[in-house]
Amino acid sequence: MSQAQHILKQYWQYDKFRPLQEEVITSLLDGKDCIALLPTGGGKSICYQVPALLLDGVTIVVSPLVSLMQDQVAQLQSRGIPAAYLHGGLNYKSVAELLSLAAKDEIKLLYLSPERIQSRQFKEALPDIHVSLIAIDEAHCISQWGHDFRPEFLQIASLRTACKSAPIIALTASATEDVLLDIQTQLKIENAQVFRTSFRRDNIFYQVQYTENKYQYIAQYCAQQQQCGIIYCRSRRKTEELVHLLQQHQVSAVAYHAGMSKEDRTRNQTDWMQHKVAVIVATTAFGMGIDKPDVRFVIHFDAPEYLEAYYQETGRAGRDGLPATAITLFNFSDIDRIEASTEIYFPPETYLRKVYQNVCDFLQVPAGVELEAYFDFDLTSFLTNFKLEALPATHALRLLSQEGLWTISESLLRPATVLFIADRTVLDSIGHRYPNLAYVATGLLRQYSGMFHYPATINLFSLARFLKMKKEDVENALQQLDKMQIIEYHKTKEGPQLFFHHYRVPSQHLILNHKRINRLRAQHQHRIDAMLGFLNNTVQCFNSILLNYFDEICSANCQHCSYCAEQTKEGFSPTYIQRLILSHLQRHESLPLQELIQMTGADAALSIQLIRQLIDQAVLMINEEGSIAICSA
Repeated sequence: MSQAQHILKQYWQYDKFRPLQEEVITSLLDGKDCIALLPTGGGKSICYQVPALLLDGVTIVVSPLVSLMQDQVAQLQSRGIPAAYLHGGLNYKSVAELLSLAAKDEIKLLYLSPERIQSRQFKEALPDIHVSLIAIDEAHCISQWGHDFRPEFLQIASLRTACKSAPIIALTASATEDVLLDIQTQLKIENAQVFRTSFRRDNIFYQVQYTENKYQYIAQYCAQQQQCGIIYCRSRRKTEELVHLLQQHQVSAVAYHAGMSKEDRTRNQTDWMQHKVAVIVATTAFGMGIDKPDVRFVIHFDAPEYLEAYYQETGRAGRDGLPATAITLFNFSDIDRIEASTEIYFPPETYLRKVYQNVCDFLQVPAGVELEAYFDFDLTSFLTNFKLEALPATHALRLLSQEGLWTISESLLRPATVLFIADRTVLDSIGHRYPNLAYVATGLLRQYSGMFHYPATINLFSLARFLKMKKEDVENALQQLDKMQIIEYHKTKEGPQLFFHHYRVPSQHLILNHKRINRLRAQHQHRIDAMLGFLNNTVQCFNSILLNYFDEICSANCQHCSYCAEQTKEGFSPTYIQRLILSHLQRHESLPLQELIQMTGADAALSIQLIRQLIDQAVLMINEEGSIAICSA
């Protein structure tokens, strides 16, 4: 038995490694840089945790999520492995104590965020720490071509300069060839050995389902299955609603989202892990670092924006290798939300220059001054002073921070938001009983667009001025509408700051990296186009689409996705015909009835019946020319 196998058995009670784990570990022990592309549940953490125990010194693990660091450190400590993590909640003295323990080799694994690497306290302590290995978890975050890009990750390469003898391992579950090359460049590990397994998951049945009633679909499915599953939602309120609905259908379910207390989240996660409840309904951050092998289904209530995120989240099903199902529900609201995201995330250059000038004026930073200082930055006041719409302004601030002009605290990036979760018929009904609340709701819809599809960032001051009400009364009304489950309202977080680390220039002379911004915009558009193509697909195996997206050539049908299942039936199912109808109409503004029927290639009588059903459901309509068209939102 090798030393690595002995460590695996001693601390993890496993008799053998999973595919590629031992090869990665051997390479690291030989002092070579590595990139490991292993699927979700493929045991990425073992790849650096085992060599960390075999090497003299400390392994530094850079991770993007505090919750992920916390879970992994807790697991290591429960196995008797000395590990710790640095997070924002620690004061100066506590951080100093942990860094001192690391310098004495009393910690084997030290987890930290990429932001912590640039802190003066860490930089001053690093030369006294014998770093044996550097691990970068969720390494796609370092790539400007990857999803969930975080500019702070670009500073990780400074560790290579400070710890020249320590090998680096970058780990991720999903990376295209562009992302892989960018990771190598940004980390300065162009000669790294790349270990990757196939992205194919033969035990997962991929199902993409159009439905106008997601709640009913999920309730029926979970009641029939009564198995362990995860349901992902974009909204905290939706998680609570779904849990209540499932419990009404005798399905044991709990919620998990950032709006809950830490104690409630921990309890619900533990109950789910220990099989006390069957289903956990969560926002998308849930599941990272959690190794539960017997998840039989993963459902996306809201379609993800990127295939990378979709692949990672669906990969939390069937880790034991047994059959599992990944269901993605979507309708035209999802399509509208995804299509609108590019313009929201990437406002034009003139707007970026305007926001830069506004920030300098707001902070009273004169031209020609070079500052490295923190400023209190109240986003609401900033937006009000310069009459800026909140959503594009927030993304402009983020883009300018990526240009290296300033660093903005997380609270700044979380201004007040409103999402309408009740339909218009409910809004009409409250007008009679609660006219004041209806007045505020109507004002919201007049001031901001897309609030039924996407959380809109609002400015309380400008809304109050528009409604000719006091700001406090508007906020009280929003809180009441939230309690009545008409809207989902999140307040602005307190205490935002902006660290200005830039030589102040007039806005017209500001040098922007247009190539970088345009590349980010183009890549975002490429990724959402891929996701939209996946959702609207009626002509190709879903598994083949996924594999080809991740640069793994696949031409054969998988026989374990909803497309392949439809092809094995005699004729077309009603669900499949509806998907064809909607797919064709999305590519055309309208189509004559007979032409639409011919394009589906299905039985004419059944097609007419299904078109009538969609018209009755207000999904389709007959326009003035007598053609069939999709109803506008």
